[in-house]
Amino acid sequence: MIPLDDRGLLLGDGLFETMLALDGAIPAIEAHLDRLAAGCAVLGLPDLDRGAARALCLAAPPAAGRAAVRLTLTAGSGGRGLDRPIEIEPRFRVTVALSAPIETPATLIVAQTRRNEGSPASRLKTLAYLDNVLARAEARVAGADEAVMLNNAGHIACAAAANLFWIEGDRLLTPALDCGVLAGITRARVLAAARSWEIEALVIAADGARLAGADGIFLTNSLIGVRPVSRLHERIFAPHPLTERLRAVFSSLA
Repeated sequence: MIPLDDRGLLLGDGLFETMLALDGAIPAIEAHLDRLAAGCAVLGLPDLDRGAARALCLAAPPAAGRAAVRLTLTAGSGGRGLDRPIEIEPRFRVTVALSAPIETPATLIVAQTRRNEGSPASRLKTLAYLDNVLARAEARVAGADEAVMLNNAGHIACAAAANLFWIEGDRLLTPALDCGVLAGITRARVLAAARSWEIEALVIAADGARLAGADGIFLTNSLIGVRPVSRLHERIFAPHPLTERLRAVFSSLA
């Protein structure tokens, strides 16, 4: 049970990680714990108890199959209003759900809901995810799977629940973290793979209109791996060889 005075419940004061589990193992668990620990430092929360967090996560998934394991960390109870108690006692919660791989390409719109690149929370997986919820709702109303979120400067940031890449000629591009972007674990692996293949991979700030001229677009996160995009508003995208190459590599890992 979560107490009614839990700061995660009342104020969104906390962080979460969603991890892919395969046959009871969580291959990227250390990378997720690294990111969670870094988020604790940014938010001024106590140092992450990695041992406790790891044990909870590894006890959660089924012994066979593919599952999503979510680890939620809140700032615990106490404090009136916005002020945290002097002694913070973080609270963990782990949930698990079966997660079938997504085989179909995604359709996108550009959402009206913006990403606040000036907030440290825009680069963390905090419990305050309402902007992402609203952006995804816009996509669903428009009959699309996902929403591209721009930041307040009009630069491309991300999708509601994924990092975003696009292809221009022989180059792979993705928004810079200071555009209000989560340091995605699959994002980092895709950039590393592209550079190992001697593909020019750029991390930039780019106007939202740039996507209209892209040769291909794809999304990444820990559960979907690499997911191609087939449509952005009315623009149709054919399968792109680089996206398919990356998808094949990351499908084999998931």
